[in-house]
Amino acid sequence: MHFSRVRAEGHLIDSGLMARYLGAIVEGGGRYEIVRFDVGRTTKDFSVAEIDVRAATEGALRRILDNLLSLGARPAEARDARLVPAPKDGVAPEGFHSTTHHRTRVRHRGAWLDAERTRMDAMIVVRGGRARCVLLRDLRKGDQVVCGPEGIDVVLPRDERRPETFAFMRSETSSERAVEVKVAEVAEAMKAARRAKRRIVAVAGPVVVHTGGAPHLAALVKQGAIDSILAGNAIAVHDVELALFGTSLGVELATGLGASEGHMHHLRAINAIRRAGSIAKAVKTGVLKSGIFYECVRAGVPFSLAGSIRDDGPLPDTEMDLIAAQRRYAELLEGAGLVLVLGSMLHGIGVGNMLPGDVPIVCVDIHPGVVTKLADRGSAQTIGVVTDVSVFLHALRKRYQVPFPGRRLSRSRGR
Repeated sequence: MHFSRVRAEGHLIDSGLMARYLGAIVEGGGRYEIVRFDVGRTTKDFSVAEIDVRAATEGALRRILDNLLSLGARPAEARDARLVPAPKDGVAPEGFHSTTHHRTRVRHRGAWLDAERTRMDAMIVVRGGRARCVLLRDLRKGDQVVCGPEGIDVVLPRDERRPETFAFMRSETSSERAVEVKVAEVAEAMKAARRAKRRIVAVAGPVVVHTGGAPHLAALVKQGAIDSILAGNAIAVHDVELALFGTSLGVELATGLGASEGHMHHLRAINAIRRAGSIAKAVKTGVLKSGIFYECVRAGVPFSLAGSIRDDGPLPDTEMDLIAAQRRYAELLEGAGLVLVLGSMLHGIGVGNMLPGDVPIVCVDIHPGVVTKLADRGSAQTIGVVTDVSVFLHALRKRYQVPFPGRRLSRSRGR
């Protein structure tokens, strides 16, 4: 049997972590023996456990240890992390450590280094006395990549360490709670992000326009409540369509009726922007006079539109190089203190994977299954609001009839 001893500390009983540790060992085909378990005497005291883990093969033991590591346990014996050079560009060495979105420390030459740019599904590269999360495609031959569980400490969030301003995050997804109550909690989190000089990012889908929420999101941008918008081609197309023709997908939002030749409106909207050269140029020349992205251009709020195979047009602002779009998303998420996911499941999941675990995500959707999807995919910091996106945005807008406190930070120009 292959053997290793792991150590864990925290609220191991109340949080259910101890049961998860033992479950991970058994499910991985291993055996365990609890050699130490000091239970905290008060609600503020941490418990400490040391567990001997055994498995039939070295590979099975390593897989078990990797799972325990992601749950916050670590090898009891303090060792430096094992560094193995990447064999070629874009390829990691065998046994590489894959990151979670939780804070991660690496032991190097006897000192613990915080891994910078924490995010899911990355490798950790140590260079010049610093550790950094790097995507697989960005690895370069010779990069010193952390491999195996030794010398790694994944720091799970503790309730005591959460800012009190984000205490609302402990509430569960519910379609029965009054929208106004949820909005009030989100508004307080937005204010807390502002006080902490952190950015507020909106990830928006075309349903924002279809449901009549575009004027409310545009107003929030104008008031300084939003620092950047991440989206796809569709929301920008229909936002422009609404501004030019008063329709979304050919339906007049004022009446709910189909407009004459309305099925052509979104293509005409795309054509108008392509003729102008970009959304910014359409604003400058007076072609575009209202809407979410009109307000973004006027206020200097950067946005990124990530393209897909289903896009009509696309708009000249839409980035059809997926890797370039991902990089732009990551740039606009730097310094985020709160992310609003508004009717955009796929973009929301993508953004959730790019964020550290201490950045709250508010996911708003009419479908209960969507608002729990991010948590299912690993973004446990998500709170769901089950309601119509337009209703939510209207309620949020009402709370900011005066300029938003703490005007946005400096930023680069939007695309």
